[in-house]
Amino acid sequence: MPSLTSRPLPSGDSSLCILRTSAIGDVTHVVPLVRTLQEKSPSTRLTWLVGKLERRLVGDLPGVEFITFDKGKGRDGLREVRQALAGRRFDALLHMQVALRSNLLSLAVSADRRIGYDRARSKDLHGLFIRERIPARSGQHVLDALGSFVEPLGLTQTGVRWDIPVPDDARAWAAEQLPGDTPTLLVSPMSSHALRNWRVDRYAALIDHAMARGLRVALVGGPSEGERALADRILAATVSAPLDLTGKDTLKRFMALLERSAMILTPDSGPMHMANAAGVKVLGLHAASNPHRSGPYSDRRWCVDRYDAAARRFLGKPAAELAWGTKIEKPGVMDLIEVDDMRERFEACAAFLQLPLR
Repeated sequence: MPSLTSRPLPSGDSSLCILRTSAIGDVTHVVPLVRTLQEKSPSTRLTWLVGKLERRLVGDLPGVEFITFDKGKGRDGLREVRQALAGRRFDALLHMQVALRSNLLSLAVSADRRIGYDRARSKDLHGLFIRERIPARSGQHVLDALGSFVEPLGLTQTGVRWDIPVPDDARAWAAEQLPGDTPTLLVSPMSSHALRNWRVDRYAALIDHAMARGLRVALVGGPSEGERALADRILAATVSAPLDLTGKDTLKRFMALLERSAMILTPDSGPMHMANAAGVKVLGLHAASNPHRSGPYSDRRWCVDRYDAAARRFLGKPAAELAWGTKIEKPGVMDLIEVDDMRERFEACAAFLQLPLR
């Protein structure tokens, strides 16, 4: 199997299927690839197999046909995709997800070319479901790895653009929650990986510091019991009174909140990458994961990076000696990030943005 076959799609009316169903952060990373294809191969018809939740974020991108894969339906979800694609054939499939379920989903796609990951980034038998591979490169950010899927098509992703649509009703709701022009810090405290979360008392201390400096602070998060419980514990630990929007926003409403915010405090999570896509400065909390691989793509200056310290403490070697993409999700790993570390990044970012602090 060639590692890279650079061969353009057929001239004229061609078709391409993108398979990347989840998660929110990774789906956000695929949007620049879509924009690249639309710019450099405008006659190509794009179809995207995407997850049910993730479609709520990107499903209104213009010029793209979306087909939803509802993994919660099990075999019925696979059957629905097969029915939606029955009788269709694409010039190429970009198989951008390495998971056994995604491999099975890819069988619903009939395509002349099946492009997937290089050997080092393949797992779960991914190589059996593709016939071409993207270039083998180490040390890439996830977004750049996904962007390289255009290279077998004779294209190069040279720029990064999101422009994820935000509906007017979402903007109206956000304006009601965050009226005026008071500089706002959003706090999205929960990752889907619990060991990436910061301590409650440290979130509370940073919130109190930001509010004492004159920022409006709003807690955000989804409607799950875990997110509600974490928000309640943070609110109980604060001296100040931040806004509590936990469970009240949708993905589009969250994008609208970002438009009215200056910064966000968050661990490695989907909201981190949505914020980066919206141009919001990210106060990222990194110890369990490498910010150079999975941090905010456009600007990592405001992140606290304790990944190397975590590698030395928990794995006995520096980060430079770890396999790229190694997660250090160990109990206590996020304790390596002190409140003073993030307070310093907050102050530096506020100064860069020239926020009128008290």
